[in-house]
Amino acid sequence: MNFIDKAISYFSPEAGLKRLSARKRLEILNTGYSYHGASRTKKSLAGWISRGGSTKEDIDDNLDILRQRSRDLYMGTPIATGALKTTRTNVVGSGLKLNAQIDYEFLGMTEDEADAWETKVEREFALWADSVHCDAQRMNNFYKLQQLAFLAWLMSGECFVLLPLIKRPNMPYDLRIYIIEADRVCTPANKLNSDKIINGVEVGKYGEVIAYYIAQKHPLAVNIGQQEWVRVPVFGNTTGRPNILHLMEAERPEQRRGVPILAPVIESLKQLGRYTEAELMAAVVSGMYTVFIKTETTTTEMPFDNVIPDEQRVDDIDDNSYELGNGAIIALGENEDIKEANPGRPNSAFDGFVTAVCRQIGAALEIPYELLVKHFTASYSASRAALLEAWKRFRMRRTWLATDFCQPIYEEWLSEAVAKGRIYAPGFFSDPMVKKAYCGAEWNGPSQGQIDPLKEVEAAARRVAEGFSTRTRETQELTGGDYFKNLSLRVREERLRREGGLVSN
Repeated sequence: MNFIDKAISYFSPEAGLKRLSARKRLEILNTGYSYHGASRTKKSLAGWISRGGSTKEDIDDNLDILRQRSRDLYMGTPIATGALKTTRTNVVGSGLKLNAQIDYEFLGMTEDEADAWETKVEREFALWADSVHCDAQRMNNFYKLQQLAFLAWLMSGECFVLLPLIKRPNMPYDLRIYIIEADRVCTPANKLNSDKIINGVEVGKYGEVIAYYIAQKHPLAVNIGQQEWVRVPVFGNTTGRPNILHLMEAERPEQRRGVPILAPVIESLKQLGRYTEAELMAAVVSGMYTVFIKTETTTTEMPFDNVIPDEQRVDDIDDNSYELGNGAIIALGENEDIKEANPGRPNSAFDGFVTAVCRQIGAALEIPYELLVKHFTASYSASRAALLEAWKRFRMRRTWLATDFCQPIYEEWLSEAVAKGRIYAPGFFSDPMVKKAYCGAEWNGPSQGQIDPLKEVEAAARRVAEGFSTRTRETQELTGGDYFKNLSLRVREERLRREGGLVSN
């Protein structure tokens, strides 16, 4: 209240009160977003109380429970399991394959020389990648490790990959891949008050990630005993070599840890799982309808809970447990009666409700309903549109996996191969531009697939004929194959057919 308002209120309290009321109304007058999404006066938004926070409050402080609930949904809720596995299968499939693509013009090589160099590199890489020796734990080859890392990325929101050098007999390469679960990267107990360590991630002056702290034992393990942590720098101080890879999708600036992909739909998935289980149990009980007979005389029939054959009973331990059997006839004791109950199962509204919820879950996960539940009953155009929309997401995820996992590991492998003289690449270690030119590669995965193969092939042929695409690209898109390898094989096939007299010359 200013001086004038105070003076007016002193001589005329009524007038002063009106001026004060008018000022308050001006303060709450809505303008811009305050009249819409930021309104504090609209009844429809009055109950919307939301307090925002930094990435620490919104994400880091909730990650433990988000990860555990996401894994629980994967293990026990079919829709959640299907969503993650559908994404994994379409993005990774049997694994992203190396297709070396060096910049031969910059390197001063001819096309034939470049082709020979790329073939040799792919052959050497296969020696390492096809073997379980590329895995620090000796359990999976490189392509299975892609599946594991990507599924862990989806389920936990992130995945960490160490790149140790471990010598092993009969394997010329020492590079190994060691995948660790997200929970193991956490802040050591003696550094909880450090403002430079965020949920196990040490940051520098400009917010850059300097190192990760890895627990030697899984924090959720039973009887872990004395816990110890190892500090792993992101890059080597001398060589700049990456010591650890962090696979995650950032949602906000300054975010250091990843969020499980199921996080926005955890509640919906859990409630849907409970509803499905309840409906399933009700249907089973309804299917085991039992007839009860009342008698006025003493019966010699078996007790109530013993009429079910031994091989069908599942709970003989609990005396209070009563079991129903398929078409069982049970005799009741004298003066006993029962009222028939009709559960009305199956529920006719079940499918419609589940479909509506699954559509919302699919929208949040960027997986069309048809692909989420593997139910293609619409027209060809609608089904193809759903598949194309899903593949926008799958291609994006594939690019991320190739960029954050496959390519860095390939570059480390190639560096070792050049250093050991198994691959000849002059200037590789002396000039970063030369190294980049040698490290060029594409990572090809499973093809999109076709709803109507004939239409898809005709469209591909038309694109090639009009110059909108190439045979190499269309071969990759349609089948995931290699056009030049197909061409070489076809030449041999046709020659053999002519030599065998199957076709005329």
